[in-house]
Amino acid sequence: MNELSKHQHTVKAFSEELEKLTADVSSMGGLAEDAVSRAMEAVLNRDAELAAKVVEGDARIDAMQREIEKQIVRLLALRQPMASDLRIVIAALKIVSDLERIGDLAKSTARRTKVLNKTDPLPATPAVERMGLLVQGHLRQVLDAYASGEIKHAVGVWERDEDVDEHYNALFRDVIAQMMEDKALVGPGAHLLFIAKNLERIGDHATNIAEEIHYAVTGTELKGERPRGPRPELPE
Repeated sequence: MNELSKHQHTVKAFSEELEKLTADVSSMGGLAEDAVSRAMEAVLNRDAELAAKVVEGDARIDAMQREIEKQIVRLLALRQPMASDLRIVIAALKIVSDLERIGDLAKSTARRTKVLNKTDPLPATPAVERMGLLVQGHLRQVLDAYASGEIKHAVGVWERDEDVDEHYNALFRDVIAQMMEDKALVGPGAHLLFIAKNLERIGDHATNIAEEIHYAVTGTELKGERPRGPRPELPE
């Protein structure tokens, strides 16, 4: 039992319900993480069949969000949690919203496989792969932090959010420069930029989850501004 569900209650059923809620959110996180991984695999391996499976699988993530939200409504109505218990429940509600958006972004990424497969791999594809690995690492770490209640791992993701921004900014400049040199790259380059933006937004959602974990466990918000990289500038 982790920090998010270890509190003892006079009503044993309530403790069990909190444990189930945490376990279900973790399971949904696993689905979202897998969707991101498979979407990137589909893009990089030019696998249209796998991309279609990612798109189809998003419905399962959406369905799980709805079920967890029903659990939360039931808990709020019947148990009327307070203090740390209320923070746990509210954090779960926010986290499943982030996970649902991550699933949508994975689906959007997978859908671009079909278009990118019509042209040769772009020069910036390896940079997208590196960015994808970075974002997947952040997502995995923050989901592990949620399952274990180890807030130091969540804080680590929050502190490194700007790493994702810096990868995106460098990739943005490179792709724009390539598109300016070769007009044939404008169409596929735009799709690659959409994928990079999806990854950046997935990184933002991972950072949101880190903030929600920290507040649920400690009752305090992370201090200071969220670390962010500078906005990308167009090449001259």
